Amino acid sequence: MTPPASHGGADLRRSGEALSGGLPPLLVAADHLASSVLPGAHGRRRAGSGAEFWQFRPLSPGDGITRIDWRRSARGDDVYLRETEWQAARAVSLWVDSGAAMNFTGDDGRETKSRRARLLAMALGLALLRGGERVGLAEADMPPRAGRAQANALAVALAEEPGAGAEHGAIDLHTAPTGGHVVIFSDFLGALDPIEQALALAAARTMRGILVQVLDPVEEGFPFDGRTRFESMSGHMAFETLRAGDLKAAYLERLAQRKDRLQALARQSGWHATTLHTDRPASEGLLWLYQALGGGRR
Repeated sequence: MTPPASHGGADLRRSGEALSGGLPPLLVAADHLASSVLPGAHGRRRAGSGAEFWQFRPLSPGDGITRIDWRRSARGDDVYLRETEWQAARAVSLWVDSGAAMNFTGDDGRETKSRRARLLAMALGLALLRGGERVGLAEADMPPRAGRAQANALAVALAEEPGAGAEHGAIDLHTAPTGGHVVIFSDFLGALDPIEQALALAAARTMRGILVQVLDPVEEGFPFDGRTRFESMSGHMAFETLRAGDLKAAYLERLAQRKDRLQALARQSGWHATTLHTDRPASEGLLWLYQALGGGRR
């Protein structure tokens, strides 16, 4: 199936510009999503080295007495420490599969996997940028940076619809900063070798992250029966059967095995993995992703 014309990049851009004075439409949609789900997101509110005061907390076993705030402690019977706010911003790299397979939607009234993945990536990036983090794409020309200008650059880069080339994009994390975080969006229905290689590199460079599998509900339920012709979104593969219903059990088993494999790869690398669906509210996925990154507090 092909994606609905209403979700095309050109249509999104024209409608967004008309309503928002030229802002990239993806940025407008992501800004609305991030503001409605995470209105008070702050990415750096945690104890650590820094000059800014954060909070007082009661003295605990093992705490050094040099950190005691005697003025605050003099107000009562408890002894309090003065904590400063951790100020080092994280580097978060986003990667969204640009392969043709992401153009799939099982219903003309439902957004494509690509549109949902790009929207979630942009909204997550905005929430992190508002918290003072550095965000970029896992590409050589878009390293993690902070600030509103970076939000605009991300929106422009993520606005592009997948082309009609390969089924899945080629992931490469060599440009992602060592020790940073990575969030990978794909349907993960293609070959897993590139993902395994990317995670091996990430582990060697102490990167942490999330595998985000974006699926259409049709891909979960396999509602096909009788004569059916299956075609890949790139047009490179096709298969026709007279008894599609007979394939359902085997398909669902393979899909379950693929999800289990993704979870295992994530665990081995110290990452998270999840599956999000295009028929569910995008807000659910964004909240999960933000919390999986530690609510901006890891």
